[in-house]
Amino acid sequence: MFAIVKSKGRQYRVREGQQIRLPRHDQAPGEELVLDSVLAVGQEDDTRVGSPYVQDARVICDVLEHGRGKKIIVFKKKKRKGYSKKQGHRQDFTAVKVRSIEA
Repeated sequence: MFAIVKSKGRQYRVREGQQIRLPRHDQAPGEELVLDSVLAVGQEDDTRVGSPYVQDARVICDVLEHGRGKKIIVFKKKKRKGYSKKQGHRQDFTAVKVRSIEA
């Protein structure tokens, strides 16, 4: 069974037992995270699509850890003007494991 969930403006396709990285959430490691914004749920032959969300569907996850992603470099330059700017960025994430999909 799979589900397409929305978390903080991004969409993820998840299965039971899968580990994914979501944008930073407030739950502590070891706590439960419930994602109620389920856009679609189903199996290979039967899929339900919500408008915009599927009624009474939710994905229950266990929070594993919080962390920061790899550094990316943001570089800006204007030719012949002597302007250049180099900046790094690391995105915060919450690693979760999908425990169950209820539909």
